[in-house]
Amino acid sequence: MASRVQKKDDDESDFLFENLDKGQVIQEKRAFNESPIHPRKCSLVISQFLYLLSRGDSFTKTEATDIFFAATKLFQSKDIPLRRLMYLLLKELSTISQDAIIVISSLTKDMSHKIELYRANAIRILCKITDSSILPQIERYFKQSIVEKDPHVSSAALVSSIHLLKVCPEIVKRWANEVQEAISNKSNMVQYHALALLHRIKQHDRLAVSKLVSNLIKNSLRSPYAQSYLIRCCIEVIEETNTEDRIFREYIESCLRSKNEMVAYEAARSICTFKNVSNKEINSAVGVLQNFLNSTKPTLRFAAVRTLNKLAQTNPTAVIPCNLDMENLITDTNRSIATLAITTLLKVGNETNVERLIKQIANFLGDINDEFKIVVVDAITSLSQKFPKKYKHLIIFLNKILRDEGTLQLKQATLDAILTVVNNIPESKEIALTELCDYIEDCDFPDLSVQILHLIGQEGPLTSSPAQYMRYIYNRVLLDGGIIRAAAVTSIAKFGLLYEPMKEKVVILLQRCLLDEDDEVRDRATLYLQLFKDNDIRYLNKVLMDDVPVPLNNLQKSLEVYLHQGDFSEPFDIASVSTVVETYQSPLLGDGKSPFSTGASKKGDSVTGTPKSNNTSNNNSNEESSGLESFATKLSQIPQFSTFGKLLKSSEYIELTETETEYVVNCVKHIYREHIVFQFNCTNTLNEQQLSNVSVKMVPSDPKLLKYECSIPIDVLPYGEPQQCYVAIRYNPANGYPLCSFSNALKFKVKEVDPSTGELDEPGYDDQYSLERLEIVPKDFLNRAFVGNFSEEWKKMSEDTQLVQTFSLVGVKSIDEAVKQIIKTLGMAPAEKSEVVTPKSAKHILYLTGKSLNNQLIYVRARMKLDQSQTNTDVELTIKSDDESLNDFVISAFIEK
Repeated sequence: MASRVQKKDDDESDFLFENLDKGQVIQEKRAFNESPIHPRKCSLVISQFLYLLSRGDSFTKTEATDIFFAATKLFQSKDIPLRRLMYLLLKELSTISQDAIIVISSLTKDMSHKIELYRANAIRILCKITDSSILPQIERYFKQSIVEKDPHVSSAALVSSIHLLKVCPEIVKRWANEVQEAISNKSNMVQYHALALLHRIKQHDRLAVSKLVSNLIKNSLRSPYAQSYLIRCCIEVIEETNTEDRIFREYIESCLRSKNEMVAYEAARSICTFKNVSNKEINSAVGVLQNFLNSTKPTLRFAAVRTLNKLAQTNPTAVIPCNLDMENLITDTNRSIATLAITTLLKVGNETNVERLIKQIANFLGDINDEFKIVVVDAITSLSQKFPKKYKHLIIFLNKILRDEGTLQLKQATLDAILTVVNNIPESKEIALTELCDYIEDCDFPDLSVQILHLIGQEGPLTSSPAQYMRYIYNRVLLDGGIIRAAAVTSIAKFGLLYEPMKEKVVILLQRCLLDEDDEVRDRATLYLQLFKDNDIRYLNKVLMDDVPVPLNNLQKSLEVYLHQGDFSEPFDIASVSTVVETYQSPLLGDGKSPFSTGASKKGDSVTGTPKSNNTSNNNSNEESSGLESFATKLSQIPQFSTFGKLLKSSEYIELTETETEYVVNCVKHIYREHIVFQFNCTNTLNEQQLSNVSVKMVPSDPKLLKYECSIPIDVLPYGEPQQCYVAIRYNPANGYPLCSFSNALKFKVKEVDPSTGELDEPGYDDQYSLERLEIVPKDFLNRAFVGNFSEEWKKMSEDTQLVQTFSLVGVKSIDEAVKQIIKTLGMAPAEKSEVVTPKSAKHILYLTGKSLNNQLIYVRARMKLDQSQTNTDVELTIKSDDESLNDFVISAFIEK
């Protein structure tokens, strides 16, 4: 009896597979071949395989295939728990093993089995291994399963269909009637999955989505999951169509009164995200969230306070009624809830309770994870702008977070917050530098140490007692690694440059660095010593104080392209490097491939080339820097354009249609010395049509400025495959650049396609589709340029040829927005970091540098300030170049002649 008890304890051990060896487990797969099958033994082996997969162990294709086919022999077993484990293993290995498709016959047989568990699991595995060639053969099984009475089978079929929509959308779309029927299923989960699938089937047709949502609102879904999803669909319809129909808003408002907490929360959260929301609507939503703050359920309290935290960023006055309830949450046992409550109070609070809130959050800072600490740091950053007099408390608190244990992401966010406080509140500089000097003594992150040393070198010499910082900097030379020592040498040199009394001591310290073991440290010290010896202050300023004029990632990418091309007849020009991280997608990449590509993309993938913004903005900018060379290569291979000469500039994408329309078209303008080539990237999103002889008819507003050269149509434009057509025009540079606009129409012949057979309905008919107007603007003929010192170059330029023009940017309510608009309109490079605007500033000066296509330098100074109404921005634009006509051309971007 004792041994049986001991055996049970072993089976229940939490660490049964702790020391599992993959090779040994693979050998154990022979248990699947035993006859008769031993369910308990096979279940243990499958559990071991599943554990290895979950642990992250990898299997080769050969290993995965052997295990997969060994496991298929368990289809003979009638043991239900074993069959369930077998399905799990097959599902996990189906994407790794070869020829997994061979088990389709066994799975389709299980789809007709009387046991629901077999049917549901068979559907899930089929979804993993089915491709577009097999799906038509088993389509009827899926359609039957979707309307199955058993909720497990129906849900499995619906969820699998959502995945199959990516594989073969045209087949899944034919199941719309069955999916519509499944929405009336009594099961809450089936209703939810059916609605999700039906929405995805119709998501590219705005009118169909609008009708679907309207009908479901009237039919009142029972499932709370489906109701929550329907609320999100309502938001989508409101935002994308800008409809004035009140039915969608009224439905969301009615859900606030739902007895189901999930539905009521989703409605309140959605209302808080509305762009144009009335006070009545926002107050109703906040009232629901306020009730949830007092809930006994931690999930509800967390959801409510997180939503209020986000709302406080855009509409802090709406959150004020909840202050008392959130103060009660400060002592909540769940530290995440307490953190969000305090940060929300910081955003909407007043100056009197700031210290108290900071002290309270400091008490349990060690109990919350880094993700929520970053939320706290962001709240402190915004608080510094709101209450600048509290900078001492804020700096000390941020330094505490910096000193505590944490990830690099948290430390970087905290350091950025301190830098923001220093930039916005000059009085905080000395206390911040003192705290940071202490921190770098024990800093574990070299990147942070380098940034702090840079800050000390920039700001330390300008404080009341610069000498106190030198000890901390030189300690880094003695104690830290090569990267940090090199940064410290540069920081020391800055003190000698910016604070004359310390120059002799700085020279002595630099001499000690000449014997350093690191090449970089020695080279820097040698350079700075020589410049100090020559008393070359101008070059010292340039080396020590001027930042690299372009993003380093962009510079690296451009240098790689330059080296890869192997043409060194001309030196590398840093002016060709993009100086601004653009928010639009590079025209070189439509969907991760060049617009010149004519290969088919996966059906269902986005092929519209829509501009995107994400955490890949740096990569987009990198690709843009080499985009001109790639375009030039591709265009030169087209015979009609091969005689046009060197490509001087290519524009970004210009969308000429909405991204959800039947035909999606965008344009890239390619500028040559005497020609402009318009590249139209076209996508047909209708699977029942094939287009042929596709071209764009362009009608200029002023035909005298240009002459039609040639047009290259698309021979065949099938569904989902992006293609390009071109229109080329000629202009005479001697008569000026052709600033005009074009009305455009997409012309083509339509041939209907039978979706089931793929046969074309000959001969088709001619049709056309209106596109948005397209303009040729001054920035199409201007490139970015870089100069080392804008102020010096500005003074060198004669004022005799300068042009001064004043105008107003109507409707531009902030200086930051005005700066972005001017940079975007001119397409020139900002200089001396003038694109950075102090928050809530009422005036600013922006410096821009550029050059014309014939390499004439242009300098622009834009003085701007908000007018008395605070709704417009007044701008004084001064332009300097060697050509007066070029000045007039630049100003025409804002002033119509």
